[in-house]
Amino acid sequence: MNLTELFCHVDDFCQLVTRTEQHRLLTSGVRQRQGELWDSEIMTILIHFHQAHYRTFKAYYTEYVQVHLRGEFPKLVSYNRFVQLTPRVLVLLCAYLHACFGVCTGISLIDSTPLKVCHNRRIAQHKTFAGLAQRGKNSVDWFFGFKLHLVVNDCGELLACCLTAGNRDDRRPVPKLVKRLFGKLFGDKGYLSQDLFEQLWGQRVHLVTKLKTTMKNRLMDMTDKLLQRQRAIMETIIDQLKNISQIEHTRHRSPLNFMVNLVCGLIAYAHQPKKPSLHLVGDTEFAILIQN
Repeated sequence: MNLTELFCHVDDFCQLVTRTEQHRLLTSGVRQRQGELWDSEIMTILIHFHQAHYRTFKAYYTEYVQVHLRGEFPKLVSYNRFVQLTPRVLVLLCAYLHACFGVCTGISLIDSTPLKVCHNRRIAQHKTFAGLAQRGKNSVDWFFGFKLHLVVNDCGELLACCLTAGNRDDRRPVPKLVKRLFGKLFGDKGYLSQDLFEQLWGQRVHLVTKLKTTMKNRLMDMTDKLLQRQRAIMETIIDQLKNISQIEHTRHRSPLNFMVNLVCGLIAYAHQPKKPSLHLVGDTEFAILIQN
């Protein structure tokens, strides 16, 4: 999706939301002043940054937007003013992200990844996320920050996501994440829980995980075993989110701008034309599995 297509898609969504919001404001007698840039223009620039392969937003805005996109955005403001404007579109970005979610196909994958906000040596002096970020531990190391929980379908499309503190158990947000889902949900050993399995079963979701080495072995359907082996595409998706969409860095100076950066990175991935996929479309065996 190029810049023009992205702006048209975002602007159509904003106009739909604006018509509803203006009707509410007019009936309540409240007037809202339009700023220098339209919300759709701010959102387009923020999302396009995550598609432009720049390492910092300041370099992208000052070296690319202000130099090459003057014609597309005639009312551009200074970099400092633009940073002040970004928090006002956070709610719109969250709503737009939900509009970009894919459709559940009956086969879903879930995983979480840490989002560090500072180096471990600077935890004691870190102030930006004081009281919000927490120390957590994954399979690699300790970290200070948050956890991003993701659910995708077999085509690599986002189905649900949420952000929690770094010390939150991976199993806690699962019931809310799978409210709109059905079929089978594949996760790693961190989601292993009999209570969670029974709760999700009541929500029409079959949780499939590997067993720990200390647990008794049990029979598993061959199809489930094969799909469980393909769960590694979650690592590919997370790697693309962090290294291409750049949802993680330690230069944030505001929690709101941190959220804007995260949501825009997820939207940029949702618009990505080629996503990691299990390539199950058209397979008769898996079609029968979904129907059952």
